[in-house]
Amino acid sequence: MPRLLVAPLSSLSDALSAHDPSHLVSLLSPEHMIATPDGFPAARHLRLAVNDIVDPAAGTAPPARKHVDELIAFSRSWNASRPLLIHCWAGISRSMASAFIILCDRIGPNREIEIARAMRQRAPHAQPNRLLVAHADDTLERGGKMIAALNAMGPPLLVEEGVTTSFPLVGL
Repeated sequence: MPRLLVAPLSSLSDALSAHDPSHLVSLLSPEHMIATPDGFPAARHLRLAVNDIVDPAAGTAPPARKHVDELIAFSRSWNASRPLLIHCWAGISRSMASAFIILCDRIGPNREIEIARAMRQRAPHAQPNRLLVAHADDTLERGGKMIAALNAMGPPLLVEEGVTTSFPLVGL
């Protein structure tokens, strides 16, 4: 079954071994960006150097529309025969936003709230980065539906680090 996986950096090695993804997305601050893991094809590793902030004035590397454009283009190159693994530092914000964006793009418009609620059910700790999602909402021309869907998710379970979580592309 085609699926996305979201993990914290601390679980990256285990997730790579256990799930054998074909594509990898790393969302880390510029100073913490990792190299492509040994044995993983660099051409299938998207590295987005962004801080986990929602106010562009608050940091030196805020998420920008260009990052979302790269993420969407990269995910569209994925044929879904093996998992796509997304990670950030804690597996809570940037990586969950990226999974939400890819799910909204792949599953299609007018299902944003359904996708957000399915995400909350599978990942009570998910707190998607709102700036990344706002840029995606513009890019995918959803007219505010993606941000509204985040509001419909309700509050997250507060944790220091998430756990590896799987999201199917069908049958949410």
